[in-house]
Amino acid sequence: MSHLILIRHGQSIWNDKNLFTGWVDIPLSQKGIFEALNAGEKLSKFNIDIVYTSKLARAIQTALILLSKLDTQKTPVIIHTKGKMKKWSNYASSIEIIPIIQKKELNERYYGTLQGLNKKEVGLKYGEQQLKLWRRSFDVAPPGGESLKDNLKRTLPFFKQKVVEQLEDGKDVLIVAHGNSLRAITKYIENLDENQIIKVEIPTGTPIVYNYENKIFKDKVIL
Repeated sequence: MSHLILIRHGQSIWNDKNLFTGWVDIPLSQKGIFEALNAGEKLSKFNIDIVYTSKLARAIQTALILLSKLDTQKTPVIIHTKGKMKKWSNYASSIEIIPIIQKKELNERYYGTLQGLNKKEVGLKYGEQQLKLWRRSFDVAPPGGESLKDNLKRTLPFFKQKVVEQLEDGKDVLIVAHGNSLRAITKYIENLDENQIIKVEIPTGTPIVYNYENKIFKDKVIL
């Protein structure tokens, strides 16, 4: 049996200010750093074999901080896949590592022209119902942005091809990503319909663990 661990990044500076973030590369807030440390404490006894993050700083920060709390002799190493950075990473072959792989497929959904705007102010300008549609519906995209359905279309192929393959090999996999990319994965894992998934809320910095055995995800635990 292997484990899949999903974590939404710790609170970011823009989460704290109630701003639409999307692909804007905003770092963790002080609270977010503490959330990442706390998540690491909860996962300290897990034997994590591989980590996937988005390309965004708040997810990468969260992964590095929580990995510092693991009870392991392995060294977390960001894996480079192109050019001289890949060549210069050969030193990692001499040590036991936890590879950290950054994938754009795990990025938060793109909020288009809403990025950087205050959510409350958007609600006042366009109405609470429109705000709810942009934030929580399955297939309504904000202006120039992505819907959850769009997010799912880019996230799930990667998850099915790469992550499930690692789980099949018996590895414990940690994914540190974002509310919507993780909701897309959750929809698939838990076989939720479009109405069910829009009600799912994934809190920041909270590990969600699934056992994986015989091609089945089961025994969900929120730590």
